[in-house]
Amino acid sequence: MMSMVRSCMQSLLKMVNSVIGMVGIAMILYALWLIRVWEIHMGHFLPAGDHPVPWFIYTFLGLGVILCVITCSGHIAAETVNGCCLYLYMFFVILLLMLEAGVTADVFLNPDWEEDFPEDPSGSFTQFKEFIRSNFEICKWIGLSIVSVQGVSFLLALMLKALGPHQYYDSDDEYAPDRVPLLKNAVHPPTYVVGNPVCGSRTDAWTIRVNDKASR
Repeated sequence: MMSMVRSCMQSLLKMVNSVIGMVGIAMILYALWLIRVWEIHMGHFLPAGDHPVPWFIYTFLGLGVILCVITCSGHIAAETVNGCCLYLYMFFVILLLMLEAGVTADVFLNPDWEEDFPEDPSGSFTQFKEFIRSNFEICKWIGLSIVSVQGVSFLLALMLKALGPHQYYDSDDEYAPDRVPLLKNAVHPPTYVVGNPVCGSRTDAWTIRVNDKASR
């Protein structure tokens, strides 16, 4: 029963973790498209090597890569149910949630939050802000869904850590079920029975000695 629950938790963690990976891949593809558009646009105005750094595009690309790395660590942790892997995965998820909470708090609580970010020469940051403002309801639910997925993945990893690894990972002295049939032909040591020694009577011993002397 415990093994079945553990397997279900592993499958759920992999499925939920895949959503984070798909978000990361989407961010990487969008950032690569922005880089391509930026290079084509700036190629008509500046010579090669004089392009300013579009920090927003590279930040978006870096976040996508980080999400993909977190997804890989989550799949490894779900497959192995290793304590160190699970702790590392939960640490990554907590850092990501703290980063998202900090940015969200800064945007909603600080009226001059745009001044905290440097100017983006590519204009992608401005376009991103305008897109969120024009589609605020959709973006709000997408953001809440992503945060919920991250929270669920953290809880599943915590529950897997509480359940612990499979039984044959606990000790080297316990054999896995698929290895037990190999022991059928094992040679068992002989069994000794400890009991009281059986001694003959003194009369029989005396008779044997007399017969030996008579034969001589």
